[in-house]
Amino acid sequence: MPPKKNLTLSIGDSEISLITSDKHDGNDYLSLTDIAKYKNPDDPSGAIKNWLRRKDTLAFLGLWEKLNNQAFNSVEFDRIESSAGTNAFTLSPKKWVDTTNAAGIITKAGRYGGTYAHKDIAFEFASWISPEFKLYIITDYQRLKEEEGYRLSEAWDLRRAISRANYQIHTDAIKEHLITNKLSKQQISHTYASEADVLNVALFGQTAKDWRMKNPDAKGNMRDFASIEQLIILSNLESINAKLIQDGYSQRERLIELNKLARSQQESLLNNKSIKALKRHT
Repeated sequence: MPPKKNLTLSIGDSEISLITSDKHDGNDYLSLTDIAKYKNPDDPSGAIKNWLRRKDTLAFLGLWEKLNNQAFNSVEFDRIESSAGTNAFTLSPKKWVDTTNAAGIITKAGRYGGTYAHKDIAFEFASWISPEFKLYIITDYQRLKEEEGYRLSEAWDLRRAISRANYQIHTDAIKEHLITNKLSKQQISHTYASEADVLNVALFGQTAKDWRMKNPDAKGNMRDFASIEQLIILSNLESINAKLIQDGYSQRERLIELNKLARSQQESLLNNKSIKALKRHT
């Protein structure tokens, strides 16, 4: 599968290969192998396999494929997902692709060999490796796209891409565990809004209604005015809150835990001098 274009992201001492493939509708694929070297330079393939073994990872990959790949083999995916979590469960990128006909991950040999993933998936993998490193990658990816002057068929919108990264996983968890047939349409709508505000309060310290009252003339909502760091944290919180909902934690318990995580990640991202210097050049 020859790439249409080979580019490289430069993040400190790390270089991450990027290809744009005709076979995959001109989408950008980032090297998971290169990203994994940030965590395990001696065995990057091992880091990728460990990530693939996780139930949360498989849930994300399965949802991505169902939304973006009509040829995805859902039957085989269900079999893989049912086995995940056991001590004997292992999954390589090649097995994932060959078994499910996945399009979000590709494996290549040769000069640009390794495991590559669609940017949506690559960003998710980078988040598992390190939220800080994920920010580096996203920032340099944005710079590269601007410098090269080419766009995908739909204009690249960094903020929206980050915002929607885990949105579906979050709403699916709400639908499965908090929505019942006994609820009215109004109650269902309130449940979704209430859970969105759990994230808003945990990260921004206020509800969507509070923000609108303070900013009556603003066009958009508070997430439209959030920083890149805040949107990355919000994306992470959506995934975490979905897991906490599945595990049966109360809304109050989840809010306390999510606020702790939000403050911890804010400190990690916002007070990093390297990140501040990097942003000045975007």
